[in-house]
Amino acid sequence: MIRLHHVPESRSMRVLWMLHELGLEFDVETYPFDRSLRDPAYLAVHPAGRVPALEIDGIVLFESGAALLYLAVREGRLGRVQGGVDFAEWLNWLHFAETISQHVAALTQQHVMIYPAAKRSALVTKLEPMRLAKTFQALESRLKGRDFLLDEFSAADVGVGQALYMARHFARLEPFERLSAYYLQLSQREAFKKSLPVDGESRLYGAAFYEVLDG
Repeated sequence: MIRLHHVPESRSMRVLWMLHELGLEFDVETYPFDRSLRDPAYLAVHPAGRVPALEIDGIVLFESGAALLYLAVREGRLGRVQGGVDFAEWLNWLHFAETISQHVAALTQQHVMIYPAAKRSALVTKLEPMRLAKTFQALESRLKGRDFLLDEFSAADVGVGQALYMARHFARLEPFERLSAYYLQLSQREAFKKSLPVDGESRLYGAAFYEVLDG
């Protein structure tokens, strides 16, 4: 039995996307992004009260990158062979999702979680989108002559693609031609669409784009 503990539009979305790409049978427990994640029953699953938590093979994985890697190895798909010529590149790009997501997390906290608005930092909301743009430029360079981060679609594209899904709320993809085409291609995959919030589920982001605060 596989069970994913999931908050829509959070990093658990990348694990949900991966499960759909692999065509596995699984259950999803969906939570709002609130204090229900601090319930003792959930803390017994994830000791930090966050998502994802992936129950699989008698263990619990609660880092999204670790979950993607585990699933790729377990299923023998969407990964790279250890010791192969592109294994190190696959690992690098798989975990580059977190390079993007650390900036997204700071901006999500500022724009979504901190109330009242007067307590938000105009400096953070100015600097972090600029840092996101630098990660976009790195991807733009990587995608020259490529459709995906490696020679074909892999778990690295799942991780980075989901990070871009969140990042585009705070920094524009449009100035990056190859990156925009890459994200559009990923967003058209059926497994990606299945990982999006469904009607009735709470959403993390209430706006399509969050502008830099005046300060």
